[in-house]
Amino acid sequence: MPFLRVKVTIVCKQCGERFVLRGKRERGRIETGFKQCLCNNKDLFDIEELPF
Repeated sequence: MPFLRVKVTIVCKQCGERFVLRGKRERGRIETGFKQCLCNNKDLFDIEELPF
């Protein structure tokens, strides 16, 4: 099954920083390569998939 390109908005729940990234959806999971926010937060995020 080939991967599908998606656009993702990630919002940090600690500082409110917003990131808009492209990623790929494979087997129900989205991979963007995003690791952590500028405030060093690695866990608390709101992630929303946008239409591409």
